[in-house]
Amino acid sequence: MEKTDIIIVGSGIAALQLAHRLQDQFYVMIITKDEIESGNSYLAQGGIAAPIGLKDSVHAHMKDTLEAGCYHQLEDRVKELIEDGKRIVESLVNEGAPFDRKEDGSLSLGMEGAHSEHRILHSGGDQTGKFLMNHLLKSLSKEKVQFVEREMVYELVKNDKGHCCGVKTKDKDDAIRFYYAPHIVLATGGIGGLYPSTSNHPSVTGDGMALAFLAGAKLSDMEFIQFHPTLLWSEGKTCGLISEAVRGEGAILLNDEGKRIMEGIDPLMELAPRHIVAECIYKERRKGRNVYLDINSIEDFQGKFPSISALCSKHHISIEAGRIPVSPGCHFMMGGIVTDRVGRTNIPGLYAIGEVACSGIHGANRLASNSLLEGLVYGERLGEYLIESGVRSTVLIHSPFDRIVEGEPLSIPFHADELKEGMMKHVGIIRKEEGLSAHLKWLKEQPLTFQEHIDFNSREEIHLYFMWIVSLLVTESALFRTESRGGHIRADFPKEDNAGWLKRKMVLQKNEGRLRVDDHEQNETKIYA
Repeated sequence: MEKTDIIIVGSGIAALQLAHRLQDQFYVMIITKDEIESGNSYLAQGGIAAPIGLKDSVHAHMKDTLEAGCYHQLEDRVKELIEDGKRIVESLVNEGAPFDRKEDGSLSLGMEGAHSEHRILHSGGDQTGKFLMNHLLKSLSKEKVQFVEREMVYELVKNDKGHCCGVKTKDKDDAIRFYYAPHIVLATGGIGGLYPSTSNHPSVTGDGMALAFLAGAKLSDMEFIQFHPTLLWSEGKTCGLISEAVRGEGAILLNDEGKRIMEGIDPLMELAPRHIVAECIYKERRKGRNVYLDINSIEDFQGKFPSISALCSKHHISIEAGRIPVSPGCHFMMGGIVTDRVGRTNIPGLYAIGEVACSGIHGANRLASNSLLEGLVYGERLGEYLIESGVRSTVLIHSPFDRIVEGEPLSIPFHADELKEGMMKHVGIIRKEEGLSAHLKWLKEQPLTFQEHIDFNSREEIHLYFMWIVSLLVTESALFRTESRGGHIRADFPKEDNAGWLKRKMVLQKNEGRLRVDDHEQNETKIYA
């Protein structure tokens, strides 16, 4: 059992930014179930969006963000994100962060879908996440920041006053370990691993959302999932991300008949919002046609996109041939744990930042390259809040692990592939009531219940249990929203319904072992078995 000032679960850009901000005042422990390099932040090919160009403005970036999110956001939060993000990015530039530059020494600002200006900063061409992660890792003190790798947090522990003050983990050998602190931060990322086709690291399956839900936290916007239009397609499966920056450099989408598929779909063509491009590619593929990114117009493709070139080479796709086969896959979760402007949840002592959080900034669909910006902004913002408020250890009257409660043993009767295939088939890019209801019925037929205290023999069983919980929350939310908006596309309700659904949210919470759904706009509460 170990004690520190602040525990961060997850090791992506939001986590490292928070640790960087806190390390001068506090001892920080970062717990990750894999290795630091295994998260989505390291995989991020795209850049960071910030309005630092001469012709750009906070207003223009905010307008693009709101339009991409179908105006489902909290506008004041979006404004704060971009204002703070601009300041932080300018500070990184001044610190010498390794952003790509033109021959004249000026910053190379790229264009991506749904942006009205060139405002995307990149590092190493298409290795921005890796470069930024390494930049932050080098800044961390070995004396003040401790990394605990290959341990899976499987329970949040609260004291007798309901304050979150610890975690239980299983290490790689399934041994149980205990850690406690006055502040617990979830920075565990999204849910891409719930789908067979994803740009995410396979370990990213919504652990933080399941942990928070079981502890009594509120979640929202779980129906809004962004499918990236262009994952590499090879040998019958997706094999990695082909960054939107490729389209920003001029690549076009063709089917195997040579037709440009985005013509007549959206005025922005290949640079339309991601859900529009993903839906178009999905429909082409359902017709039995292959879809390709034609990169013939891009000069020095391998120099501009070294990691994508290496990915194609690994899967025997010729860059010289000029066409990269692509297919959509799960990319980003807009919803998650409900937080305020600094990352606080409804549970004292529990915070959430980054993709695991629903902070009101992404709405129904995230604007390209706003995710790394979110991690940097909320990591810094929560750090400042914790520094100002101080670490109040008095909430820990005694070790919470003196009275650990073990749950009833559970066994998992399904395989991960079953759940993933059901998610892709019924809760994927295009949804309808029949399929959503079928998947929900399958989920509810599993002999599992919502248990705050769980007792599984292995990490793999916990992993499947968490996948079941998050899948159920996503499916319930998708069934509940009877309109199409952003990343949530209902074939049976194909239009946006601004009169009934524009700002309307369902808040999900555990209630005495059952699912409680609060529809605040309609002032209704439903309790599900």
